[in-house]
Amino acid sequence: MRHITIILFLILTSCKSEKANKTADEMWNNFIKSNPKLTNDEMPEADFFHNNKEDAKRLGELILNRKKKVGSSLYSLYVKYNADLPTIGTKQIVTDFDGNALAIIENTKVDTIPFNKISAAYAELDMGTDSEPLKKWKKAHWDFFESFLEESGEKPTEEMLIVCVWFETIWPEKN
Repeated sequence: MRHITIILFLILTSCKSEKANKTADEMWNNFIKSNPKLTNDEMPEADFFHNNKEDAKRLGELILNRKKKVGSSLYSLYVKYNADLPTIGTKQIVTDFDGNALAIIENTKVDTIPFNKISAAYAELDMGTDSEPLKKWKKAHWDFFESFLEESGEKPTEEMLIVCVWFETIWPEKN
C-alpha cells in the first residue's frame, strides 16, 4: 500500500535509500526465519516516523521500547491524495531517519476521530508518556498540522478528523 509514503507525514515519511533497503531486507529476512508461516508474505514498506531526524529517532526508540503504540495523521490528506486509509494487518518496517531498520509493526485497529475527541488514553499511547499526555498530544499535533496545512492555505480546526492507527511492535520479539 502506497498510502503510507504519501499521507502519514506525521508518523511516516518515505525512506528509500540503498542503506534502508539493505537493513530492512536483513530485518525482514530475520523476521521471516523466525516466522516461517509468513515466508510468502511480501516485504512491507520501510519508513521512518515524522519529518525530521531528531523526531524520527525519538519516535523510533519509543516504538522499539513499545511505549508508542499508535500513530495519528490527518484524514483530509487521504482525501486530498485519493489514498487508501491504513488497514488492519498491514505491516511496516520502522527505520530511523538514516534508514537503519529498528522494528516491524503491524496495524491492529484503525479509526477516524475528531481532534477534539482524542482521549488521554489514546494520547498516552501516541506520545509514549503518562505525564500530561493529552495536553502534549494536542500541542504537538496542532502545531504540526497547522504548519503542514499552512502550505496549502488551510487551517486546522477542533473538528478535523484524525486517522488513528493502533499498532503492535512485532519485531524484534519482546524480551
